[in-house]
Amino acid sequence: MCAGLVVAVTGLTGCSSEEDPDAGTNGMGKLSAAKIQSKTRAAADAASAVRLSGNLVSKGHTYKIDMRLKGEGGTGSVTSKGETFQLLRVGKHLFLKADSAFWTHEEAKDGEKPGTADDQAAAKLDGKYVKVPEEDAAYGRLSGFTDKDDLLAGMLALHGKLAVGDRGTTDGKPSIEINGDEGAGGTLDVSLKGKPYPLRLERAGDAGMLRLSDWGRDFKLSEPDKDEMVDYGEQLPQS
Repeated sequence: MCAGLVVAVTGLTGCSSEEDPDAGTNGMGKLSAAKIQSKTRAAADAASAVRLSGNLVSKGHTYKIDMRLKGEGGTGSVTSKGETFQLLRVGKHLFLKADSAFWTHEEAKDGEKPGTADDQAAAKLDGKYVKVPEEDAAYGRLSGFTDKDDLLAGMLALHGKLAVGDRGTTDGKPSIEINGDEGAGGTLDVSLKGKPYPLRLERAGDAGMLRLSDWGRDFKLSEPDKDEMVDYGEQLPQS
């Protein structure tokens, strides 16, 4: 028993000290919130790849995303207003794939329903990768979902006074929380094992919740075959 333990060499008796909560961790629990955030962002920037999944609220619109990203581009799905489409970017070349309903006007300007010609045109795009030209206004909006550096730079920023929150477990991994303005400025769960990668983000202002996983896990990224792709040139069909 601990109370009767005798250390013969020194003649001391006593119990073992309280377990160190940072034993076996990466040491983030010993740091200030600002230092945890700095090391977390550095780890995220240095990672070759990441997967982002969850809900994102931007400019009044809610998007459900599941994207795999790396320096050369990204691939995955985005859902908005009940419509789901696939995005693929390889270098500067951006492609969008959706079903025919996505490409069909729900209503014409005069209030009429789509005509036969619209349906036929949309049917040709069903399940095809449509190349989004850089000149099209949609390019800037859509490519943002495929840019690892830009997405992480915007999402990992916490607002207000930083503080260290509770320790816990995020997706089965030990983690520590940092937050801005007691959570009103966003909350980030950071891994306490291995590199201090961000694992879960609750964005400020109820702007969504995202999970960040598969850090450094590479994935195949290549342009679609010609028979899977449609290129309209300088402008997408209006939709």
